[in-house]
Amino acid sequence: MHVVDDHIEVTETEASGGVKGQGVRYVLVISLILAVIVMSAVWIIPALMK
Repeated sequence: MHVVDDHIEVTETEASGGVKGQGVRYVLVISLILAVIVMSAVWIIPALMK
């Protein structure tokens, strides 16, 4: 990080402030699969009870 004229310039790594990993992808996939299973159960179970 360094000052240029009246503003501060930072590198891409400094600006991101976090880790760029693949963890988010797995969380989204697992959440999507669980949501589909739960929504299917909510729809199928009452249909079977009729």
